Parts: sequence; structure tokens; C-alpha cells
Amino acid sequence: MSVIVKNLTYIYDEGMPFASKAIDDISFEIKDNDFVGLIGHTGSGKSTLIQHLNGLLKPSSGEIIVNGFNITDKDLNLTEIRKRVGIVFQYPEYQLFEETVEKDIAFGPGNLGLDEEEISKRVRKSMEAVGLDYETYKDNEIVAPMVRQISWTHNVMILGATNSIEEKEFYIKMCIKNNYSKRELDRQISSGYFHRYMLSDGKANQSLSKTVGEEDYPNTKLLDTYSLEFLDLPNQYSEKDLKKAIISNMKDFILEIGKDFTYVGEEYRVQVGNEDFYIDLLFYNRTLSCLVAFELKIGKFKPEYISKMDFYLEALDRQERKENENPSVGVILCASKDDAVVEYALSRSMSPTLVADYRLCLPDKTLLQNKLRELTELALESGEGNEGDEE
Repeated sequence: MSVIVKNLTYIYDEGMPFASKAIDDISFEIKDNDFVGLIGHTGSGKSTLIQHLNGLLKPSSGEIIVNGFNITDKDLNLTEIRKRVGIVFQYPEYQLFEETVEKDIAFGPGNLGLDEEEISKRVRKSMEAVGLDYETYKDNEIVAPMVRQISWTHNVMILGATNSIEEKEFYIKMCIKNNYSKRELDRQISSGYFHRYMLSDGKANQSLSKTVGEEDYPNTKLLDTYSLEFLDLPNQYSEKDLKKAIISNMKDFILEIGKDFTYVGEEYRVQVGNEDFYIDLLFYNRTLSCLVAFELKIGKFKPEYISKMDFYLEALDRQERKENENPSVGVILCASKDDAVVEYALSRSMSPTLVADYRLCLPDKTLLQNKLRELTELALESGEGNEGDEE
């Protein structure tokens, strides 16, 4: 298909006091199979020129011939031209407006006067081209209003790297909530953040019972397992090395624990009686409205760690907590933990403490997926059993 532009001139508000000439006597030809880039500064007339090529704008003077048809001809049916010349404007995600994905994609073909069968065929083909399963997405009213809030690059990454609709919605919400860069989103997906989040119950943390609302999901849960692959630690390291590595990579650490965390300090001193005590890392969480103390351990969890954390949290609540803040929260971050030992250790503790473990390499997403599937199936079976008992 060829495009020939002859002596094109376009004047905004022509005949008015503030008339402005956007295009002045431009001529060029685009031949079959040509790839052409148009470069110019803001306001140079690039978009104005493009809008002439399928009749969105009518020239003040000059001619535009597309595939042999003069589109300035008043008797020409522009629908036929627009079947051949499509325009995608900057930030296309802001131009989605229908209730579902299917309706949004069908809007253009519908305006071309195509029949329902052809529209449906084109919708399916378009969705398959970008990795959207037709049956999963065609009637989805949740994803449709969300996908327009993030860039198409982020959408493509999520659609191509995730499986279930729940996982896709999760990462879209995370992007909206945290304004992820492309690198940050790629890291979260690669680390299996969705699966680790869903496998974390956060029940040991009493502050998490605070109602935060749907708009805060999914930033309302501390994880049971954290991935710290970005620390690049050697095989043998000390707690001091672990803390130093976290501080040196604080941006990545906050990405992992949640962007609502704000770093307060390391070796944070609290004084009780005549003695000084030091908290490894102290943060403030804006969603939970509380201080969060992190204790770092390079070995396996031990029950005595709980009493030490209780002591720190009591000191923070008495000395540092503001009137409008919730009770302080503790996170004991260990290299490993036995869930049964953790449950026993926390069973009689009233303090909001969470015991989590960390990994120094990216987790196997397949293992996480299988574990989440097993737990989901067990939960469903348990629900079915309860319903039977009630009957």
C-alpha cells in the first residue's frame, strides 16, 4: 500500500483570530513495504500529519492519496480507508473505555460495519496475538478497568509470564499500587511473589487484622518467606554481613518487603533502665501505621528469639510509639524455621510478631505453584466437608 502526500497544509482554527498553521506545504511519498519514522519536537505537527492519513483531519489545502484513493474526495467512503490505515496514539492504555476486554477490542471492528461473526473472529485473533486466553478474559470486568492504569509494556509482561487470572490481577494491582518500573515488575514475577504472598497467612501478626480496605490489597500482608537473592552473599557469612548487605541494597529490600515500608535506621538504640539495647533494623509501615522491628538470624529459628523481640516491641511502644499509631510489629528473619516450633513459641505470646525465613536464591516457581495448588485443594475439600456436616 502506498501513501502520497501533495502540498499538504493544515491550519487550526482557520479564519479565526488565533489561527495557527500546523503543517505548511508538505509533500512526500511512502511506497509499498516502506518503514518510515517521523521525528520532531513537541508541537512540530507529527500527530496532526498522521491524523490526515486516514481522514481524521481534513487538509486546509493539498491532496492525500492512499492506495490510489484520494481521501480528500468528498464522495469517498472513509470506512474503506480506515480498514487499511490504523492509528495508535501515545498511551493507548488510556484509550480503553468499555466494560470488558472483549467489548473493548470489538469496538473498532464494530465501527467498520463488520458483522458479529467477523467481529468475534477478529477479537479472538487479536487476544491470541497478545497471549490473552479468550474464554478467560472475554467477560472479565475486573481486569478491563485495571489494565488501562498501567503501561502496555507492563501488561504484556504480566500476560506472558503468569498463568491464572488471579495471578494476573495480583500483579496488575501491585503495579497500580506501587508504580513498579519494568525491572521491578520483572523481579517480582521472577521471585514468585504472588505464590509466596498467597502461601503466607500472616496470622501471627495481630496488627494485620486492622481493616485496610480493598484499595490497599495486595500490600496488607507480611510474608512467611522472603527472597533476598539480590544480596549476593558468599557461602559463609555472619549476621553483620547480612545486615550490611541489606543496608547496601535497601531499595531492593524494600521492594521485597513492600513499598509501604520506610527505613528508620540500623542498630536502633532503646534504653531500658541503665542499659542500652539495639534493634537490628527498624522500619515504619504506612499502611499498618506502626513501627516494624527486624531481627536478623543466620541460623534456624529458636523459641528464645520471641522473648527478646517482645522486649524490643515493649520498649518501642513505651518510648517511640505516637498516640495515633498502632502497636509495634516484630519480624524475626531466619535462615530457616520449623513451622511447628514457631507455632508453639507464638501460641502464648500476645505480641504481634511474625517469624519468617529467607532464601538467598530465587525460589523454584514450579514448586511454589504446586504447593499453592495443594493447599487450595485441601481448603476446598475442607469447605465441602464442613458443608456436609452442617446438613
